[in-house]
Amino acid sequence: MYNITVSEEIKKACPIFKGAAVYAEVTNTLFNEGLWEEIKAFTLELTTTTDPDDIKLQPAIAATREVYKRCGKDPSRYRPSAEALRRRLMRGLALYQIDTLVDLINLVSLRTGYSIGGFDADKIQGTDLELGIGRSGEPFEGIGRGILNIEGLPVYRDREGGIGTPTSDNERTKMGLETRHILAIINGYSGQEGLREAAEMTQELLRKYAFSDGGTIQYFG
Repeated sequence: MYNITVSEEIKKACPIFKGAAVYAEVTNTLFNEGLWEEIKAFTLELTTTTDPDDIKLQPAIAATREVYKRCGKDPSRYRPSAEALRRRLMRGLALYQIDTLVDLINLVSLRTGYSIGGFDADKIQGTDLELGIGRSGEPFEGIGRGILNIEGLPVYRDREGGIGTPTSDNERTKMGLETRHILAIINGYSGQEGLREAAEMTQELLRKYAFSDGGTIQYFG
């Protein structure tokens, strides 16, 4: 498993931060009908019970937005991924269909409000990861976004540099059909409450749709 630590600058910005990491051996597929039935059911629930103005008030999303502000980033310009996904559905746009692992992580993020990093574990350099704050000019290629300005964003770094922020993960460690080991990191800027449920939800979906035994959960903070 990984040695995941939280920098002093993040602890200062968010003293209650807690994280959970799920590591598992997986088999990815291009599409899974059962998973998409769950995504469509959640989409219907969200769009019929939620006011768009209330999205940013969801506890996990609100806490992530507040940390952005404390770290020096405007959360309305660089939205946390969970918020961006919910807003997309509320605009009547379908969720992007990428592959089973990405779609699965997106569903957990949508349900819980956590921005979740989903990484191909075999592409991570080393076993030490630290959560810090992005620096001016720090190189980072967001998935499908090109070069991303991560100054002021919380960022996980391996020994080569940044691999994931709550807004976007890095192309270097992204999951694909070749992925055989996943590391999913759940960011609890709202604290411990709900974190275990989100991690167990991730395990359950991996068992159902990614031919996995669910893997192991590691808590840190």
